[in-house]
Amino acid sequence: MKKIIVSLFMLSQISWGQQKERKLVWEENFEGTQLNTVVWNYELGDGCPNVCGWGNNEREIYTQTNHLVKDGYLTIEARKEGNKYTSTRITTAGKKEFQYGRIEARAKLPVGQGIWPAFWMLGANIGKVGWPLCGEIDILEYVGKNPHQVYTTLHTTANHGDHASSKVTEFPTIEEGFHTYAVEWDATKIEFFVDNQSVYVFAPKERTPEVWPFDQQFFILVNMAVGGNFGGPEVDDTIFPQRYVIDYIRVYQ
Repeated sequence: MKKIIVSLFMLSQISWGQQKERKLVWEENFEGTQLNTVVWNYELGDGCPNVCGWGNNEREIYTQTNHLVKDGYLTIEARKEGNKYTSTRITTAGKKEFQYGRIEARAKLPVGQGIWPAFWMLGANIGKVGWPLCGEIDILEYVGKNPHQVYTTLHTTANHGDHASSKVTEFPTIEEGFHTYAVEWDATKIEFFVDNQSVYVFAPKERTPEVWPFDQQFFILVNMAVGGNFGGPEVDDTIFPQRYVIDYIRVYQ
């Protein structure tokens, strides 16, 4: 069944790619039974000592064991284990980085108060200039306390890291099944899509470094946080375990 669905989807993407004159340059289909560490890094722990709570007062501890690669899917599982929450966070930093193109993922969301899954990107120069000067592109954020809503956001120094450009879009069935989340990004604008529906366009007239730190390489992150400034602060312990399932990630240029 998955092969049929993927084949139909790829047909639609072929026509899209022809129209946009872009080609598939990288894809992650999560084949096999292990995460490909040639491409992916694990980020572990609670962010301490540098950014405790990952800069957002998040409550999870990231591990290498809160995920499963099976049957062509990556499943990240958030758990309540004793008095702590555990989850997984992975990145392509230093291994797969991109400037411009269409970056997309097909994913099934978890649900419940306190859950905060994301598919996003950070500037590859974050180690040199820090955040938010590096820029951040949040292709997908979902918080369980606000069901049926998808958040798409950009962070820059223009707003001291606050939402420089953000859109909340209502999708009554977003928790049901898989959906596609994408960004189309070039030298003048960034446009966000959910199921190929355009939900927001950011195209500033003046692209100063404070407003537009996006003319550089970015890397991909996938994670599921628990609690925090955005996902919480309250967490419903009865919802666990919760699973965030990624079918694929693709980059077209």
